[in-house]
Amino acid sequence: MNNQGKKILLVEDDKFLSEILVKRLGESGEFDIKLSETAQKALDLLEQETVDLILLDLILPGMDGFEFLKRAKDNPKISTIPIIVLSNLSQETEIEKAKNLGAKDYLIKANFTTKEIIEKIKVFI
Repeated sequence: MNNQGKKILLVEDDKFLSEILVKRLGESGEFDIKLSETAQKALDLLEQETVDLILLDLILPGMDGFEFLKRAKDNPKISTIPIIVLSNLSQETEIEKAKNLGAKDYLIKANFTTKEIIEKIKVFI
């Protein structure tokens, strides 16, 4: 499957991690990466642009990832975009909550390499 030019929105406030992910995802040559450090900026961007997938951290400044998921689910423009949560929160209750709010998958940052994250992305786009 050709993912050339597929747009991914990365919602992540950890500068170090976001730089690594943007670099690795960009290196594959398959994805066009947009970056947002806050959930609110991500929602604003999604009003202007469409993306093929959202990678979402849950612990964000201001609005958290759970609130982003709620708003995305209620917004017809965003609700069909697959969202993969990428978080350090690893409690079963948090994973369930994210999935109940519409996350397609939940990856615990410490458990996945960037290569594995790319493979997960390919499953959903």
